[in-house]
Amino acid sequence: MITDALTAALLGVLASSALVIGALLALWLRPSNTTVGLIMGFGAGALISALAYELVEEAIRASARVGLGMALGALVYFAGDWLVDQRGGQDRKDIAGGASSGSGQAIFLGTLLDGIPESFVLGTGFALGKPVGGAFLIAVFISNLPEAMAATASLESAGRTPSGILIMWLCLVLGSAIAAAAGYFLVLVVPSADGAFAQAFAAGAVLTMLADAMMPEAFQHGGRVAGLITVLGFAVATAFSFAG
Repeated sequence: MITDALTAALLGVLASSALVIGALLALWLRPSNTTVGLIMGFGAGALISALAYELVEEAIRASARVGLGMALGALVYFAGDWLVDQRGGQDRKDIAGGASSGSGQAIFLGTLLDGIPESFVLGTGFALGKPVGGAFLIAVFISNLPEAMAATASLESAGRTPSGILIMWLCLVLGSAIAAAAGYFLVLVVPSADGAFAQAFAAGAVLTMLADAMMPEAFQHGGRVAGLITVLGFAVATAFSFAG
């Protein structure tokens, strides 16, 4: 049991390791806002595909409560995001680095809020012997890259040091690992859980996040080309889904 839980946590680490990579890219390579916006568009498209073919579709096959799960996930994310915004984390995905001073804790909480649903699903899927496919893992990884780049710019503009920023991202990787392990243990504690509701819940939360912050930033800074790049991300992730 412990070994399996650690494996589930490792999936969370693998998906969220892109946060550290994205932060390093932002600190050392200083990519342009346009580049980050286009990467964000690609990641958004990949996530939409993963939601459609690896979360919602599987949830529909297993349960009729998909609509309820998605609605609840969207509402919980919306409420959590609103609370984080009130504390100064509303610009955590601002590619231009618009965070206000003192918002580092809120950015941390907001980014953790963004990543929990994804990691939770990885853990529940592993516990059920039906690990979420590689397309979902790749989509989460890709989407985490520009998120870390954007939030790193915001943290820098708020006066955070590079070492402090990297420590924050490492803590978030640990949080993702804990969320994945929590998803694994939930299935063990609640044997009746089929994972479908959790998948639908996560889909609602992630889709709300995409519409609320990720896609607007992608189009604002990536320009009209971001639409084409989003479709490309969707197509690539869909190809991975059906190839598996």
